Amino acid sequence: METLLGIGIGIGLSAACGFRVFVPLLIINLASLSGHLQLSPGFAWMSSYYCTVALATATIVEVLAYYLPWLDQLLDLIASPAAIIAGIMATASMITDITPFLKWTLALIAGGGAAATVQGLTVATRMKSTFLTAGTANWFISSLELIGSIITAILAIIAPLLCIVLITLLSILIIWKAGHFFLGRIKVK
Repeated sequence: METLLGIGIGIGLSAACGFRVFVPLLIINLASLSGHLQLSPGFAWMSSYYCTVALATATIVEVLAYYLPWLDQLLDLIASPAAIIAGIMATASMITDITPFLKWTLALIAGGGAAATVQGLTVATRMKSTFLTAGTANWFISSLELIGSIITAILAIIAPLLCIVLITLLSILIIWKAGHFFLGRIKVK
């Protein structure tokens, strides 16, 4: 049961990495320092005070950079692969008591997939916002992404099963929207 709970927490934290790369990693760091999270072996470095300083600095820079209209689009190019890597790392850091092969396979597929799905949604939303408002509404989108990252990461730790249900519903919505976008409305006679 503990392994399944760890997988759920990891996937939730990975989804939060899709909103912001460093916010969930900082939350993992703070939760492990306070004793609320037990990291898997090999990830003890994430619960160090040096890591707190590095992640807090990276989080502040990332959050502020997304409020600059031209920089936010450029940052999405860098953040997309970084979010996937952070998602893989977040999931792997939570999974214990299984073979390394299965652990990293789950981290790659579930963690990387959750981060990529959410990151793809944020990139598409920002592009649409930039196109429709010439970037004037991007600060609002950035604020929602920051709030989404914080809430998703905390929810993943406090109520991982609820977080997984919400991520699943978000994924279904994204697939449904993508289907409408690429296939249009299919009428059955």
